[in-house]
This record gives sequence, structure tokens and C-alpha cells, in this order.
Amino acid sequence: MNAKDVIRYNLGMSRMVLRTYLEDLDDAELLRRSVPQANHIAWQLGHLIVSEREMIAALGHDMPELPAGFAEAHSPDNCGCDDAGRFCKKAEYLDLLETMRQATLAALDATPDEVLDNPSPERMRDYAPTVGAVFSLMALHELMHAGQFVPVRRMLGKQIRI
Repeated sequence: MNAKDVIRYNLGMSRMVLRTYLEDLDDAELLRRSVPQANHIAWQLGHLIVSEREMIAALGHDMPELPAGFAEAHSPDNCGCDDAGRFCKKAEYLDLLETMRQATLAALDATPDEVLDNPSPERMRDYAPTVGAVFSLMALHELMHAGQFVPVRRMLGKQIRI
């Protein structure tokens, strides 16, 4: 197993966890907050999509465009918004997550192995010092947010499957 294989495995595992935690939630449940100050799941999903797009693009890879207004709706300035009309339906988030992930995997495939050790863009170096670390971060970031879905699932009486 090489570095890219490990990154691909982790990207797949984190996606499996995320999808499992989402599979029995409906659109309204994505807007529930575990506590008043917590970000709801819909905002977090959009944040993951925007972040993955921006970070992989910062490595010099072409990434799919987002729908008009999507990045703004999922910006830190909008994390307190509870207006369902400003957010997507679950199916739209799942489609965008898959679109970005396929582009990330294509970017990983296009990155020569020796480039994984190169320094990441300056703005990311304190949390992802190399190109390989940026790719790895996609899985870690997704898994961290998926863990934040658990309190909402418990509030809703949903089974915790993993």
C-alpha cells in the first residue's frame, strides 16, 4: 500500500461514515442543532463541499463549479441561519459531495507521488504542511464533522450505527 492508497482508503472510509449518518435523516432534520450555538448539519455539509473545492483548487487542480450562492450560504457568516430556503435538500448535498469527491480523487491520481511531499500553499501549512497532508485532510475534516452529527441523531432518537 502506498501513500495514495492510504489517502484513497481514508477518503472512502470517512465518506462511508458520513453517508451512514445521513441515510435516515430527512431535509428538515438537517437543520436541527444539537445546541443553539452548534452548526446544523445542512450548513456543515455545505462547508465540507466548499472547503474541499477550495483546498484542492489551491493545489492547482480544476474543481467543479458550485451552484450560484452556494458558497455564500455556507460561509462562516451564515452558520447561524435557520432559513430552510437558504439551504439545499439532502439529495443535492449528496450529489455535490460525490461530485467534489470524484474531482478530488482525479486530482490525487493526477498528482505525481513525489509531489505529495511538497509544501502546501502557505495559508494551509499550519494545519496541512504538505500536498499529501491536504489530500489527507479531506477525510479527516469530513470525519470530524460527521462526529458532530451524532448528538443530533441522538436527539432525534436515531440509531447510532458505527
